[in-house]
Order: sequence, then C-alpha cells, then structure tokens
Amino acid sequence: MGKRTPLYENHLAHGGKIVEFGGFELPVEYEATRLTAEHMAVRTKCGLFDVSHMGEFEIKGPAATETIQLLMANDISDMYDGQVRYTMMLNENGGIVDDLLVYRFNENYYYLVVNAGNCEKDAKWVESRMLPNATFRNLSETIGQVALQGPLAEKILLKLVPQDAIPTKYYSFVQNTALMGINCIISRTGYTGEDGFEIYSPAEKIGEIFEKLLEVGAEDGLVPCGLGARDTLRFEACMPLYGHELNEDFLATEVGLNIFIKMDKPNFIGKQALLEKTPVYKRKGVEIVDKGIAREGCDVYDTEGNLIGKVTTGTMSPLFKKAIAMVRILKSYMGEEVVIDVRGRKLKAKIVKMPFYKRG
Repeated sequence: MGKRTPLYENHLAHGGKIVEFGGFELPVEYEATRLTAEHMAVRTKCGLFDVSHMGEFEIKGPAATETIQLLMANDISDMYDGQVRYTMMLNENGGIVDDLLVYRFNENYYYLVVNAGNCEKDAKWVESRMLPNATFRNLSETIGQVALQGPLAEKILLKLVPQDAIPTKYYSFVQNTALMGINCIISRTGYTGEDGFEIYSPAEKIGEIFEKLLEVGAEDGLVPCGLGARDTLRFEACMPLYGHELNEDFLATEVGLNIFIKMDKPNFIGKQALLEKTPVYKRKGVEIVDKGIAREGCDVYDTEGNLIGKVTTGTMSPLFKKAIAMVRILKSYMGEEVVIDVRGRKLKAKIVKMPFYKRG
C-alpha cells in the first residue's frame, strides 16, 4: 500500500480508480468520465488534478541563491521575486537526478518542487550539498497542491479569488493569496500544454479547495482528472517524464532540453561531465504509420534493420486519434523514418516535429 495524499477520500467519493504511482495511491481516472473524456475536458474546457504527491523543499538563507545555482543546470541568478523556472538537477556524470521547478520568493528564500517518486532521493541529494549559510527543509508532508488546467481555468479561478491574486505571466506566482480564507500560493505553469494554475495550501485545507473548485467549475465543464489524462496531456505537449525520457543514466544533453542547460554559468554539478562527454542519443517524436501502438521499451530500428534506440513513451493520442511516441535514438541517425518492433510486429513510423500539440 502506498502513501495517501490529503485528497484520497475525495477521490473515492468522486469515483476515482486508485492505482499506485510514485509511492502514492492516486486515481488513474474517474468512473463517470474515464481517461479520454478527462483528457478532452482539459483541452477544451478544464480539468482538476491532485498533485499533492509532488515534493516541496524550502531553501533559505544568505547563500540560498548560490546553493541553488550550484545544484541546477539552468541559471537562476537573474530570477525575479515571484518567478518560477524549470530546470534539471544533474549528478557528477551529467545524468539527471530530477527535473523540477524553482520558485523564488526573494534572494534568500526559494521553493524547489520535485517529482513525487524522487522526493526522498532528491531531499538527501539537496540537503547534503547545502552551502554554509543556507538551510534546507522538506515541506512535502505539510503542503497540499491541486492543478487547475485548461482554457477555462482562469474564468473558474476568478469565481474564488480577485484578479490581482492571479499570476499574469506564464511561470510566475502570487503568494499569500486568500482563497476561501485559506492562505495559498497560486502559480501559472500549465504542464498539460494548456493554460493552468497550481494552488498550494496547507495539506489539511486542500480538500476544501478541491471540492469548492469542482462546485464552482461544474457549469463550465470542470471535471476531476486522474494520472492517465495527466500523462497523455503531458505527452501530447512533449513534456519529458522522469523515469521515461529522463533518468540518472541519460546524459542531460541527450534529452532535447539544452535550452535549460546554461553552459556559460561559472559552475554547476555535472557541468564538467557535459563538457567532456559527446551526446550519443537524441529525443525525437514519431507518428506510427502502421496499425498498432508502440509502448515504452520497444526497440527502434532504422530502415536498414539496424537497432538505433528505444521508445521512451508511446500511446494513442486522445486528441489526434492516432498512435504517437517519443523515442531515444542515435544522434547520428538522420533518416525521417524508423521501424518499431512491437512484440515481433514491425511497425513503420515517421519522425515528426515536437511538440505534437501546441496550444493555439
């Protein structure tokens, strides 16, 4: 049995089908809607996700900025108060410890929001690498978080908070917002490829917020959504998922996220390895031409029959109604077609532009 988020009983009450994910018991979908309807609700109206399983760390002190700058591949030195930045945290070999978000409250105070399955590992990693004059605290157990995602997210949120409580810029946040009298942080990062907000509150209050959002959003088609839709939405937007497209053994320069690696920074953990190692693989998107779905782990061949890589994520796109996949293949391969082995069946696939889906 996994851990439970503060919303576990709410999921059961709404007909959530519970599965184990990242050490937590979470809904994969809800009985009344199911994955495809939940996915399409987010693309066309709005969906509400429980993301309380994510980890939150607090980094404080005069050396907070310097500590995070050393830990992260991205440059956080020019962040403004109230900004969120996506980054990767690397090991000494240039592999990826985790991908995460940095929230800057001020130069001496930050949050790191990390993947649920990596929370314990990340906490040890970060805490053991704190510089003097910086302190670490794992707040994960005390914070609840929901994500309101979709084109109608702002309209729904405005029923509960004033306009000035809503972050105007993408990847920014507003702190000390009173939502139903509860002190919250509201950010706007939208990991589904849609506009969207994350609401952080004390863990014991997140259930009230979850139910109130569903109540006020019902007339706009808001539905609770499970992990299934979260994965397919992220996947259509080609956002890499830890444990699939990213892991400790994949070189950070092989995953299509070079824009988030600032090699001109004086130093960060893993920089030396990236300078010394030449990327061998690349991340690409493919569309399956033949009938069938390519799943994670399927071998990928070039058109001559040479093994060139593997599928990292593959599914039937609820939006496009066709099978698509992300693959990790040899960087040297310049062809536009590949062949994927699905349990002995050779499926033709063509390399397509990522992301598969882009809002607007």
